[in-house]
Amino acid sequence: MIRHIVFFSALDASDVERIREGLMALGTIPHSTLFEVTLNAKVDPLCKTIDVVVYAEFPDMDALEAYKAHPTYGETTRRVKPMRELRFSADISSPAKGG
Repeated sequence: MIRHIVFFSALDASDVERIREGLMALGTIPHSTLFEVTLNAKVDPLCKTIDVVVYAEFPDMDALEAYKAHPTYGETTRRVKPMRELRFSADISSPAKGG
């Protein structure tokens, strides 16, 4: 299983909800087995920079690559990119759940 985690910060705090709403469109793309877009609770006193988190799980790297190749992914990137300051991404290979 691949865990895909992406962190975003907004250029302008007033755009945080628009970023979250824009990223929700990614959930319509097939291939993920779990997809979430959430606001960062910002409880960690050492890092309050991250505003929005995308978390998705994919059965394998092929599914993740198909997700990123989908037209909705490109359109969402074009829509959200002008509103974001930072974007950090991690793709983690993990044993399947229950395994």
